Amino acid sequence: MRLVSTKHIKPGATLGQTIYNDNGMILLQKEMCLSENILQRLIDQGITYVYIEDDETKDINVEPAISEKLRKEATESVREIFSEIKSDDLLSNSFILDKEEKGLMAIVNRLMEEINHHEESISLLADIFLTDDYIFQHSLNVTIYSLAIGSALNLSKKELSELGTGAILHDIGKAFIDPVVLQKPNKLTDEEFALMKEHTTIGFDLLRKQSSVSSVVAHCAYQHHERLDGSGYPRGLVGDEIHKYAKIIGVADVFDAVTSNRIYRDAMLPHEGLEILYAGAVSLFDKQMVEAFKKSVAVYPNGLTVLLSDGRIGVVIKQNKNLCDRPYIRVIKDKNKQMITPYELDLAKELNITITACNVE
Repeated sequence: MRLVSTKHIKPGATLGQTIYNDNGMILLQKEMCLSENILQRLIDQGITYVYIEDDETKDINVEPAISEKLRKEATESVREIFSEIKSDDLLSNSFILDKEEKGLMAIVNRLMEEINHHEESISLLADIFLTDDYIFQHSLNVTIYSLAIGSALNLSKKELSELGTGAILHDIGKAFIDPVVLQKPNKLTDEEFALMKEHTTIGFDLLRKQSSVSSVVAHCAYQHHERLDGSGYPRGLVGDEIHKYAKIIGVADVFDAVTSNRIYRDAMLPHEGLEILYAGAVSLFDKQMVEAFKKSVAVYPNGLTVLLSDGRIGVVIKQNKNLCDRPYIRVIKDKNKQMITPYELDLAKELNITITACNVE
């Protein structure tokens, strides 16, 4: 399969990966022929990249980071928690999360297990959804990325469990933000942004009242928008005043936000999202955590067409574990952009060759 921008796909191409809605229902089946109308619908829905079948890359394997069954169950669990909390009185001494604790912990533990058994670096581009409520998929994606970072940092099982719970609930305060503001397709006004920022404090106040929720989990909701240099919110904390879980979730949150499909802007590719993290390393994000993230995530996903520094063009076919910016490449065009008999190149060994551009023809 090949990963291609929906704006560059020609009608008649064959879809390589099934596309779901956020309830896990199939909307477009794998192997469906993509008509002009279907392609336009994908673009209109904010789907920036999809996998298509391709003779040169039909043997390239793209595995989801977690199983379809677990993703559906986890998303539904987050949806139910948000829905129940939203229908409850925010000011009451609510114990909704107390009764949901076992199910939530089971979800986090299963996510940890599947991530640890995933043979390649994590890529969520294989999981394509048409969603009316971004927040549920975002909460799950941030949890997956956070657990991957935590594992790379050698956190204990107990720490990973706390981190995962904090990540899956980090945006719980958004249940009480006006949907008009939450889903606004263009830039927020100063007043709307001030309202949006309140989700951190609302989430903290809610979580700290739950007898089954630890203080560090509540602080994940409170601090995930804090930044090392004090430029974050709600308290402008600096450096080690920010809990390490919140620092990890902050990295995962930004990466997923910029690499997710949204109707009002194109998703960035993973290497572009990583560049944003590196640009903020030291001043905004903990550099050690950004490095751990880089080890865990497929910066150049399988199926992506890339331009090499010597002018050759190839397709990413496999990842080098812990060397996510140095994948295996199937070279398909020479320096003159002429088709050739494909051959394999391992960028972990060819250190003088780098990837200089993506999604090239």
